Amino acid sequence: MYITASIAILVTLGLVLARALMGPTVYDRIAAINMFGTKIVLLIAVFSFLSGQQDLLDIALVYALINFIGVVAVLRLVAYGDFHSSGEENKK
Repeated sequence: MYITASIAILVTLGLVLARALMGPTVYDRIAAINMFGTKIVLLIAVFSFLSGQQDLLDIALVYALINFIGVVAVLRLVAYGDFHSSGEENKK
């Protein structure tokens, strides 16, 4: 059962990588990379359960947080052209 879930996650990883390479817009590629990170977290969680090492769940949580922060940073870079904004563009 869990081996089947792992294989399904690996198949979706391949499909997500194909989407990231062929995505017509930058936002499609960013969404695909975000989904790739989410699938990796799921794969780590399944591997943790199969191996009986509960410490790997902490690694999965840290990876999920890094994935989230990375995607937000890339979206800000695409939207503003910089990682930070001075707030001046919001004042009118």
